Amino acid sequence: MTLLKKIDMAEAGEPVAAKCAPEKLIAGDPDFLTWAFDDTNDGKIRTGIWQATPGENHSIKGEMFEFCHLLEGVIEMTEEGHPPRIFRKGDSFVMKPGYRGVWKTIETVRKIYVIVG
Repeated sequence: MTLLKKIDMAEAGEPVAAKCAPEKLIAGDPDFLTWAFDDTNDGKIRTGIWQATPGENHSIKGEMFEFCHLLEGVIEMTEEGHPPRIFRKGDSFVMKPGYRGVWKTIETVRKIYVIVG
């Protein structure tokens, strides 16, 4: 088994479809697709590709640290107590433990993610 893994859509397989949890939904009816590449048995580290159609929802990280790199789309992130920030294809950002805010997908977004928590 190799410990070096390329994140490649050609090797991703079928995604898992999901909807936004009703208690997190603010506006719209976004559809989510997740192509999971790695998930440690204890769930503390997860990597993959995630896609969302337009909509708006609460984003709460709790104890999780999440790195995101946008492959497609446009989003607006509004951290509690801070002005909105726009991120586009090619941008990367980190949501640190304790992050609370609003994730608004303006144009269908696809991101690579690494979650540690």
